[in-house]
Amino acid sequence: MPNHHEGEIVFSTIKIEEVEASRHDPGLGEDIRDLRKAKGLTLGNFAELTGLSIGFISQIERGQNRPSVTALFKISRALGVSVSWFFSAPSPANSEREAAVVRRGDRRSIAYHDGITDELLTPTLGGKLELLSCAFAPGSGVDTVYSHQGEEAGVVISGMLDLWLSDKRYRLNAGDSFAFDSSTPHRYRNPSDEKTVVIWAITPPNF
Repeated sequence: MPNHHEGEIVFSTIKIEEVEASRHDPGLGEDIRDLRKAKGLTLGNFAELTGLSIGFISQIERGQNRPSVTALFKISRALGVSVSWFFSAPSPANSEREAAVVRRGDRRSIAYHDGITDELLTPTLGGKLELLSCAFAPGSGVDTVYSHQGEEAGVVISGMLDLWLSDKRYRLNAGDSFAFDSSTPHRYRNPSDEKTVVIWAITPPNF
């Protein structure tokens, strides 16, 4: 589930889906808008940098649409931050703010219109390893092939995952694990009619 950190993501030419989200996400949109303005970017400038339409960006910023995984990767790259910058923070009242532990109720998370929700399992965003709990709704996934620097590994906790590495597809069931060099073009999808949960590790942190 990588983004970019040390190296630039290489995307395929598959068209980004600009599909309306099922529910509003004003916090994410406000963060994107505030960071865009802080960097002195107009909507037109931002659209050119991301390859997304002005209308679509405006909908995201106003909380009327949620970006896909691929769209948020492009937004993050244009703003010079990692996707993890947009993870929602836990409520201070519920967070013990422990340096080495993340309590279940305190996980920072981010949801995409693709049907994928990622929860950050590592307590900070600045370490050498990033651990995510990735939940895939039935049929959800990313069709865009991409690559970047680093290594990834994971284990399927429940459900089923199709993982493509270059042109080879691997079907993983609960209990199956994987590891690969992130420079290998890859994508993934839940092919089943049940929710899939994967624990996903990335080093260096790229998400």
